[in-house]
Amino acid sequence: MIRRLLVANRGEIARRVFATCRLIGIETVAVYSDADADSPHVAEADYAVHLPGNAPSATYLRGDLIIAAARKTGADAIHPGYGFLSENAEFAAAVVDAGLTWVGPPPKVVAVMGSKIEAKTLLAEAGVPMLPTWTDPDEVTGFPVLVKASAGGGGRGMRIVHGPESLAEAIASGRREAAGAFGDGTVFMERYVERARHVEVQVVADTHGTVVPFGERECSIQRRHQKIVEETPSPAVTPALREQLCAAAVSACRAVGYVGAGTVEFLLAPSGEFFFLEMNTRLQVEHPVTECVTGFDLVRLQLLVAEGNPLPLTAPPPMRGHAIEVRLCAEDPAYAWLPSTGTLHRFHVPDVAGQFRPLAQPGLRLDSGVRDGSVIGVHYDSMLAKLVAWAPTRYEAARLLAATLTRTRIHGVVTNRDLLVRVLRHPSFRSGEIDTGFLDTHPEVFAPLLSSIDAVRVSCLAAALAGAAARRATAPVLAGLPSGWRNVPATSQVAVYDGPSGPVEVGYRLDRAGELSRWWVRAVDRDELDVAGLGQPTVTDDHPLVAIVAADPERVVLDVNGIRLTFDVHRVGDVSYVDSPEGSAGLVELPRFPAPAPDAAEGSLTAPLPGAVGRVLVVPGQRVHAGELLMTLEAMKLEHPVHAPSAGVVAALPVSAGAQVDTGAILAVLTPE
Repeated sequence: MIRRLLVANRGEIARRVFATCRLIGIETVAVYSDADADSPHVAEADYAVHLPGNAPSATYLRGDLIIAAARKTGADAIHPGYGFLSENAEFAAAVVDAGLTWVGPPPKVVAVMGSKIEAKTLLAEAGVPMLPTWTDPDEVTGFPVLVKASAGGGGRGMRIVHGPESLAEAIASGRREAAGAFGDGTVFMERYVERARHVEVQVVADTHGTVVPFGERECSIQRRHQKIVEETPSPAVTPALREQLCAAAVSACRAVGYVGAGTVEFLLAPSGEFFFLEMNTRLQVEHPVTECVTGFDLVRLQLLVAEGNPLPLTAPPPMRGHAIEVRLCAEDPAYAWLPSTGTLHRFHVPDVAGQFRPLAQPGLRLDSGVRDGSVIGVHYDSMLAKLVAWAPTRYEAARLLAATLTRTRIHGVVTNRDLLVRVLRHPSFRSGEIDTGFLDTHPEVFAPLLSSIDAVRVSCLAAALAGAAARRATAPVLAGLPSGWRNVPATSQVAVYDGPSGPVEVGYRLDRAGELSRWWVRAVDRDELDVAGLGQPTVTDDHPLVAIVAADPERVVLDVNGIRLTFDVHRVGDVSYVDSPEGSAGLVELPRFPAPAPDAAEGSLTAPLPGAVGRVLVVPGQRVHAGELLMTLEAMKLEHPVHAPSAGVVAALPVSAGAQVDTGAILAVLTPE
């Protein structure tokens, strides 16, 4: 019987396990790095142990430190969560050898299934359908192929290769990324199937010989081979196909003597054939959708099995309705998914029915690893939270989830929220016509929700009016006068913001009654920001007719062409976060008289994100070709390439491998030819 459980993980999954532990009376222990000292999972645990450092290799991948933390706190069991050491057989064995209960499959099973190469060989003998696989690049026959990490999952180390000329670099890059994420850089190659679906089966097995499948999940909407939208049941799976998939998953479990919760992943080809991809010997990120439609707490089942108890069921449970999950990540889809870092000033999801546990009735579930004030750094995964909608039908679940995401307040970092909303509302998604290449074939989903010219203009006006109201509210004298009031009207009120599409000037004039008599929003060049010409716009008639209903520091209500709209404005420093039914925008107010900034040397290449310099492949004086890889940056467990924008000569190289850089730091200076 487990009395005190240590979770060898962080963030959302640690909080998820803690929630079930509290429900059934198990005490909890957290571990945390320097960067996670103020993380919610640390505050929610009964005990917490510090792991010095920030890098995963120094903290959450240090099995010896984690086992020592368990001993120090008197924990008698360890739950690995997902990622990090969750599929590390050596760690699982060390936990067992230390006399602790390992909440997962036996270490030998973790070793077999953790090596995707060995797992494919074993399960092929058990009759599970397989794709052609190679470990030697010289033996590859036909392209495209997919380079995959043998250990771990989550898309780490994956690369699609369309020809032999790029295979060697894809293998080398995949090895580095896999080694950094899982401590094992082994990769292999697998035939890549175009327009395929990613379908997986959730299974739980006990030590008494029972193996129960919990239905399938569709996880085809992916970026960089990582899932961002998951659902159950799959719109492509018929009852007959479901029976075949579940039978194959059960056969895979029995072939290796599996115990615990796991997921058997398959590739579903357009022809209807399916092929084994891998088996994850852990709880999956997307397990909440299964919990919603089945009503079973999968973490509780894990703990029951770990204690040696039989499962409370012997057959697949019925599936109730439809559940869809999205992963909210701190990244910018419009800029090659660059990670976004900073302070999360506000994180609010409305109308949430529950967190970290199965819901009693259809509604919204939120599993998050962050809260207001959380600092999003470069050391770990970019996922902030998972939001799940459970409804009687797929259409209702998608509609509820999209509407809730639109009303969610996320201030401080750039996220993929708008893309998720557009995916959920896309006709192809609604009709179930999806595959793993969905984002490549539907570039329209990358457009921000706040995309119409009028919507952007009015949001800028709302920010300016809220800013003026805030200044009047704190004015030491005559605070009751309207903003910008003059006895004889002369000039307009002007503010300049750096918006989603660059700098804009917002101008307006109020009459003596405080009514809006004139307003404009126009784009300005950065060269204009010396104020020359600002405040003297060429006002056109293409702006919508706007009347001010109310203007407070945090809330502005406008009548726009006869339609009343409410804008919530949250100001942090010089940034105004404006949320409305039209969408959200972060507007940085620029000074009217900016100080001159030093010019970077011509040809300077700057860091697009904060991170650590990985490999440096050039030296000063070296001639490079356009598109040549100069160096790599490592952030949020991913490798980001830095290419030469044009042919030239490397004139300067102010950084070296291992250096930490901030956004905008000069990485290299290239003299163009």
